[in-house]
Amino acid sequence: MQKSKVLIVGGTGYLGKRLVKSSLANGHDTYILKGPEIEVDIEKVEMLIFFKMQGVHLVTASFNDHRSLVDALKLVDVVICAITGVHIRSHHILLQLKLVEYHQRS
Repeated sequence: MQKSKVLIVGGTGYLGKRLVKSSLANGHDTYILKGPEIEVDIEKVEMLIFFKMQGVHLVTASFNDHRSLVDALKLVDVVICAITGVHIRSHHILLQLKLVEYHQRS
């Protein structure tokens, strides 16, 4: 099986952390998109540190910074978006559309 470079957006969430673990277990080079706002959530920071110790690459980028997002997308072969689109964060659907748009341009 060919190994891929996999970027997981939302890698510290309920589904995302499971996708990260699965990607690592299958031997893929695994990347997590780390937004600047995550630093206020100690539990997520601890999870990122744990993943980094497991070999995950942390990529700092923001949906509000086109260049940083495109640069992150250029690093990988596969993009998995695991951010929620429901509940309080319904605006995340728009972020997912932005991710698709930027991926098509990169």
